[in-house]
Amino acid sequence: MKNLPLAIGLLALCVLTSQTASAGKFSHLSGNPDLRSASALVLDGSGEIIYGKDTDTVRPIASITKLMTAMVTLDAGLPLDAPITVTREDRDVVRQTGSRLDYGATLSREEMLLLALMSSENRAASALGRTYPGGLAAFVQAMNRKAEQLGMRNSRFADPAGLHAGNQSTARDLAIMVRAAGKYPLIATASTTKGMAVQPFAQRGLLNYNNTNRLLKNQNWQIGLSKTGYLNEAGRCLVMQATIEGEPVSIVLLNSFGKLTPFGDSNRLRRWLLAGR
Repeated sequence: MKNLPLAIGLLALCVLTSQTASAGKFSHLSGNPDLRSASALVLDGSGEIIYGKDTDTVRPIASITKLMTAMVTLDAGLPLDAPITVTREDRDVVRQTGSRLDYGATLSREEMLLLALMSSENRAASALGRTYPGGLAAFVQAMNRKAEQLGMRNSRFADPAGLHAGNQSTARDLAIMVRAAGKYPLIATASTTKGMAVQPFAQRGLLNYNNTNRLLKNQNWQIGLSKTGYLNEAGRCLVMQATIEGEPVSIVLLNSFGKLTPFGDSNRLRRWLLAGR
């Protein structure tokens, strides 16, 4: 048994090496990023929590809802090249917001999904729900069923655009949704497209749309998935998947006040992570 101490030493070294390899780059941080968002959650690539703040409070999530809308649409396997025409049924009767997609505007289902994710176009999202098999009611049921399947235990969905304050979730649940949405290549591409032009009317010119996440124009950020949201009840919201110094992270920021606060919080998070790596 003279080699027992050596064996124990080698075993301890293997365990230490394994722990070091599995530990993320941002696993030993100190201090606080001093975020303004009421709820926040940052996860590493393995799903481990890097930072959390009030992660289980149920809050309205506004247009973050559209990530679930996109997943339910794609899960249905409906033809993406099929034309969808905007009707009066797609108007916003909750907030009375307008849209550049007038009644009669026709785009493919894929273009509607792109506009819903990239520029948070409410009528595009509503049209996706309305044209789902069984109609809008069936679509909302599918949204809640999908949330249950994903294990989003504290989430409820009320409409595909996120206009109802009844679309509610927690930072912890949204991290689950972001992770699931990131597995859909079209959602990742659509949500990070900086801009696009569409022609919903044959006799009119192009309509140009831009992404609602200004961080996509910031060269310091590598963003793989993105969605913003805003309602009076929800405040400013932002969810992202990003890569920081080669490390994948998921970021959820809810209930920020001030138009630029989620972007400021994102930059504060990034500086905090990089300072402690």
